[in-house]
Amino acid sequence: MEELIAQLKEQIIEQLNLEDMEPDEIDENEPLFGDGLGLDSIDALELIVLLEKEYGIKIQDPKDGKKIFYSVKSMAEYIKANR
Repeated sequence: MEELIAQLKEQIIEQLNLEDMEPDEIDENEPLFGDGLGLDSIDALELIVLLEKEYGIKIQDPKDGKKIFYSVKSMAEYIKANR
């Protein structure tokens, strides 16, 4: 799980062009949107593309997105459960 979380942090930085950020600056429990990392709706679409492209996972119900993309850890748990 730790390896997946580290990989996800790197992929998020690359996918969202967060060039000024290092993987260890992202707390895996911190919210990705709002007060946490401060991502927006465009970033959410990029994260959906990341899941589909890198892990072959399609999100069936858009309502699940809020829970899945809450944090890096929640994304990793979803990937692990749905791979």
